[in-house]
Amino acid sequence: MEQPRAVVVGAGIGGLAAAVALHRRGWQVTVLERAADLTPVGAGIALAPNAQRALDVIGLGDRVRDLSAWQGDGGIRTPGGRWLARTDARAAADRFGGPLVLLHRATLVGLLTEELPEGAVRTGVRATLGDPGDDHRPARVTLGGAGTASGGEREAELVLGCDGIHSATRRTLFPGHPGPRYSGSTSWRVVVPAPARPFAPHETWGAGRLWGSQPLKDGRVYAYAMAVAPAGAHTPDDERAELLRLFGDWHHPVPEILAGVTPDRILRHDIHHLPDPLPAFHRGRVALLGDAAHAMMPSLGQGGNQAIEDAVVLAHHAGDAAGFQPGRALAAYTADRLPRTTALVRRAARTGAVTMLSARPAVALRDAAVTAVSRFGPGLALRGFDGICDWRPPVATVPPAERKIRPA
Repeated sequence: MEQPRAVVVGAGIGGLAAAVALHRRGWQVTVLERAADLTPVGAGIALAPNAQRALDVIGLGDRVRDLSAWQGDGGIRTPGGRWLARTDARAAADRFGGPLVLLHRATLVGLLTEELPEGAVRTGVRATLGDPGDDHRPARVTLGGAGTASGGEREAELVLGCDGIHSATRRTLFPGHPGPRYSGSTSWRVVVPAPARPFAPHETWGAGRLWGSQPLKDGRVYAYAMAVAPAGAHTPDDERAELLRLFGDWHHPVPEILAGVTPDRILRHDIHHLPDPLPAFHRGRVALLGDAAHAMMPSLGQGGNQAIEDAVVLAHHAGDAAGFQPGRALAAYTADRLPRTTALVRRAARTGAVTMLSARPAVALRDAAVTAVSRFGPGLALRGFDGICDWRPPVATVPPAERKIRPA
C-alpha cells in the first residue's frame, strides 16, 4: 500500500510540530509555507509544562529544555518599579510538574525542521484548499507562488490548516464564521542583548499598557509590550520612537532594553482573536490547528503552547498512517480540542481586559487586588493555571522522575 500523504499548510510552530508527530507515525508529510524562509525575527516563546509534555511525545522535550532559559523568580510590577506580586518558580514547577522555559522561536523552528525528511518543508508556496474530501476521496490543495512545489494540485489523505489567524483554510471550511476580531490592543516584540545591570523576569502593568522582560539562555532578552490602540495605528517609520514614548520612563531594565533596539528588528502586530468558537475544527479530511482554529489573546501565554498540544492530539487520533479513518479520527480531535481551547480563548480575553484597564480608578483597584492575592503565597495565584499547565497528552510521555528539573 502506498504511504498515506499529509499536507500541512503553514510552517509555524503548530504546523511543524504536527508534521513531526505525523512523520513519526509513518505519514508522508509535506509542509507548504507561503513565506520565502522560516526565520522568525525578534520573537521568543515561553513553553509551559503542558507544551513541554507534548514535545516529549515527539522526542524533543529534553532538547528544548537544554536550549532554554528556565524562568526564575520574578513577578508583576508597576511602571515605577514597585512589586505588586512576586512569583515563585520552584512552587510553579512543583505544582505543574516542571518549569516554564523560554527560547527564541527560531531555535524551536530549527529543532522541529531537523526532525523532518529533507525536502519535506517547501517555502515560497501559496497553498489553497480546493476540495476538503471525505471518507471516500482525498482532499485537494491548489499550489501557487514562486516555490519549486508551486503549480497544479496536490492530493492528500489528510490536510492540516495551520495558516494562522487570518487562515484561508478556515474561511474555505466555514465561510459563514465571522472570523477574527480586533482585541483593542496592539503588540511589539524584540530580542536584544541583555543590559549590563541584572534584573528579575517581570511583567509590568500600567494604564492601558504592559511590558515584559524575559532573559534568554544565550545572553539576550526577549521583551514584549502591549498597548490599547486603534486598529492599524502603526508608525512604520520608527516603532522605536513609539515604544520610547509609551515606555521610555518605566523602571529598569525597560529604558536599557529600548536603548539596544533598532527599528528594523521590532515586530508589531495588532492583536486579533477568535471569540466566536468554530462549530468544529475539521471538515472532510481537513483539520485546523493553532491560531487558525482558536486564536487567543497572549495574556495567558498559551497561544503557541496550545498549537503544540493540537499537534500531538491530532497525530494521536490520526494514528498510524495505514489505519487512518478520517471521519472518526478528526471528529475525535475536535471533541478533544474544541472545548479546551474555547475555554482558554475566553479566559485569555478576560485576563487581557484586566491587564489593559486604562481608567485610573480601575487600575488602582486591579493593582490592589493583585497585591492582596500575592499575600496569600504563590498557591492562590498559581491556582488560576490549574487545568492549563498540568495538562497531559493522551499518549505516554517521559515519566516525571526522568524529566530534567532544575534543582532548588
